[in-house]
Amino acid sequence: MEKLTVLGTGYAMAMRCYNTCFALHEKEEVLLVDAGGGNGILVQLQNAKIDPKQIHHIIVTHEHTDHILGVVWMIRKIGTMILDGSYNDSLHIWCHQGLVDTIRTLASLTLTKKLVRLLDAQIQLHGVTDGEKQEIMGHTITFFDIHSTKAPQYGFTAEKEGQKITCLGDEPYNPVCESYVKGSDWLLCEAFCLYADRERFKPYEKNHSTVKEACELAQALQVPHVVLWHTEDKTYEKRQELYTAEGKQFYTGDLHVPYDLDIIAL
Repeated sequence: MEKLTVLGTGYAMAMRCYNTCFALHEKEEVLLVDAGGGNGILVQLQNAKIDPKQIHHIIVTHEHTDHILGVVWMIRKIGTMILDGSYNDSLHIWCHQGLVDTIRTLASLTLTKKLVRLLDAQIQLHGVTDGEKQEIMGHTITFFDIHSTKAPQYGFTAEKEGQKITCLGDEPYNPVCESYVKGSDWLLCEAFCLYADRERFKPYEKNHSTVKEACELAQALQVPHVVLWHTEDKTYEKRQELYTAEGKQFYTGDLHVPYDLDIIAL
C-alpha cells in the first residue's frame, strides 16, 4: 500500500473525533477498513477527498456499533451511485462469516428495497474464515481471528513485494496470532489511554490496552512502524504529544499517534 488515510481515531463514545476507521490506498484504488458508527463516514471521506467511486472493497472487523453502522451508510451511498450509473464495477464487503447475516439484516431494516436488492448482485458480502487469503487490490490479504473475549473479531495482514501491514483490530494482541503478526513492517493497534491514566479510563475493563502495553508489544515483536488509535478523546488536543512521550519510553521504532484525517506514507 502507498499510504494510509486516518478517517477516525476515537473509541465508541468519542465526541471530539470520529470512531476509528481508515483507508489504505494503492494507486487510484481505496480499501476501506470499518466505517465508524454512522453517516459521519461520508463526511470524513469528503474531508479526506476520497471519492466513493474509488472504494471497491470494505473490510469489517466486527459487529460493534462504532465499526459496523457506517457500513450501512456506505451501502446506501454506493448503492445509490450504482443505481444512477455513476459507480462502475462492484463493491465487495469482507467480514467473518457471522457478520454476513448481520450486515444483511441491518441493510434490510434500514434501506429501501431497491438498494437491498443490490446485495449479492453488485454489492457482494463475503464471509471469510480464520487464515483465509484473498487477493485484494494486488495485495495478499490474510484474515485472522484475534480471539476476542467480547464478540468475534478478525484482523488482517496485507502483503505485497516484501511489505507487510497488520491490523490487530481494537483489542489487545493475543499471542496465538503470532504466526500472522510476526514479520510485520507496520502494526496498526489500539491504545485506549496512557498507562498513567489507567485508573481514570479503566481500559482493562473494556479489554483494551494502554500506550505502554501497545508499545511494549511492538518492541517485543520488533515491528519498525506502529500506529496507535481507538483512544479515549478527553485528552484529544494533546493526545499526540502525550501518547508519543509515553510510547517512546517503551518503543524505539517509528511511532505514529495520528489525528483524524492525517495521512501516513507507508
